[in-house]
Amino acid sequence: MKEPNRISPREITPAATYFNRRTFLQTGILAASAVATGLVYRRLNHPAAGKVTTAKIEGLTSVATNGNEGFRVVGEAQTSLENITHYNNFYEFSTDKEEVAAKAANFETKGWQISVEGLVRKPRIFSLADFLKISPPEERIYRMRCVEAWSMVIPWAGFPLSRLLEAVEPTSDAKYVAFETLFDPKRMPGQRSGVLDWPYVEGLRLDEAMHPLTLLASGLYGRALPPQDGAPVRLVVPWKYGFKGIKSIVKIKLVAEQPPTTWNLAGPNEYGFYANVNPQVDHPRWSQATEQRIGESGRRPTLMFNGYEEQVGHLYAGMDLRVNF
Repeated sequence: MKEPNRISPREITPAATYFNRRTFLQTGILAASAVATGLVYRRLNHPAAGKVTTAKIEGLTSVATNGNEGFRVVGEAQTSLENITHYNNFYEFSTDKEEVAAKAANFETKGWQISVEGLVRKPRIFSLADFLKISPPEERIYRMRCVEAWSMVIPWAGFPLSRLLEAVEPTSDAKYVAFETLFDPKRMPGQRSGVLDWPYVEGLRLDEAMHPLTLLASGLYGRALPPQDGAPVRLVVPWKYGFKGIKSIVKIKLVAEQPPTTWNLAGPNEYGFYANVNPQVDHPRWSQATEQRIGESGRRPTLMFNGYEEQVGHLYAGMDLRVNF
């Protein structure tokens, strides 16, 4: 028997389906979606299944708390590896968070290349091996928050995006960094659907991209990223909502104008370009004032900029954060 006020994720209409007008009109789920969204994240202490078998990362060093950089989240329990790797938002494989791991299990990254191009003096196509030689891998424990009001504490392995950008030398005209995910419906079956416009694209302002907290992650819990978490390389921006963390990156482009981003295109009134965690600005369909930490009971107050206000607040000085959400 189902427990009161608990609902399976399989009963929830994914946000992408919500934005699919044809499906929306056919199913008439507007009211149900709004109610269900408020209930589903009460069900977060679910049992995880399976094991992660990716290779251990050699030479990994931990970055200790260092003044205002605040790389590590001290005094907060880390989310279990099982939950991090078996409760995933990755629509390229499935809109069901609990099915992504199984559907991504055989995803192959051999021969992966990442093009870094645009307004740079030294454009380059990196092999994965060359890419990972940019900087020694570091472990940084960050809070990560999903827009649907749930959060995790994850030990990421990677290096600051700034080190890659410095290697290609942005020109003075570069103001933004655009990112693009692999588009290959044979390997990513979720891309055969029309729930989003593919490939997935994201973007940051150049100063956000150069901030030392912004990470290119190639691993977690000391192991190479599993497919369901964005193998082989993904973006981590800990003061922003999770959808900014684009996965399985194949292109990074320096541009002069603000680039389009996938969720902003899908729902511009709900998903802004900046996507900074802000408890004072609610999502139109749910409150952002509190969050549910996966693995914990009860809810906790949402922190401004996800707890990184001291480190990143100056980036948005003078901006209206209700307009620039």
